[in-house]
Amino acid sequence: MPAADHPEPATPDLDWRDGTIPVSRRFDDPYYSLAGGLDETRHVFLSGNGLPDRFRDGFHIAELGFGTGLNLMAVLLAHRGAEQLHYTSFEAFPLSAGAIARALAAFPEVAAFAPSFLEQWSQGARILRFPNLTAEIVTGDARATLPVWPGKADAWFLDGFSPAKNPELWSPDLMAEVARHTSPGGTFATYTAAGHVRRSLEAAGFTVTRRPGYGRKRHMTAGWL
Repeated sequence: MPAADHPEPATPDLDWRDGTIPVSRRFDDPYYSLAGGLDETRHVFLSGNGLPDRFRDGFHIAELGFGTGLNLMAVLLAHRGAEQLHYTSFEAFPLSAGAIARALAAFPEVAAFAPSFLEQWSQGARILRFPNLTAEIVTGDARATLPVWPGKADAWFLDGFSPAKNPELWSPDLMAEVARHTSPGGTFATYTAAGHVRRSLEAAGFTVTRRPGYGRKRHMTAGWL
């Protein structure tokens, strides 16, 4: 699908590894695991948050780092019930529809939802509607947009670029905002096991656990409020 006619704010420069994996030049980091992005999402973000078993009507997922939308696609694939879900993602550097289409083409499983997503995205929509799920993509710096967000999440996907390369998205202040926008008993999961991230989440009020990571990563982090 061609790139959107609507201009994208601060669209990131990309390289393509093996022709299919987008790598941000700004952060020198791939958008998903080189060992398999969809399987990584299922291991880290779905299983790490106890999903889809916790889905119920009105369940709200929030995310730092929308990227290619692969995590959203994984949620849509996992959601088999009639419950209405909500999904809010915070993204500072939204990709064009063309770049997202190229990235998602590597995952034939998402073909049931990708065309609808790409059609809406290419038209400039940032509230995306699917059967039994509505997603809102909040563009801009999460340090400014999350504090004024009126919602609370039942599960968080913390999926920014590496803390070593994008420290702003893992700061203690932002992790405190994540906690402030989490429902009682809500959870988070992230691929990183960086000690300063775990300590910031603990300081924010989360009970934090280290779990086996995906692929070559020995550990990941998950927890609950």
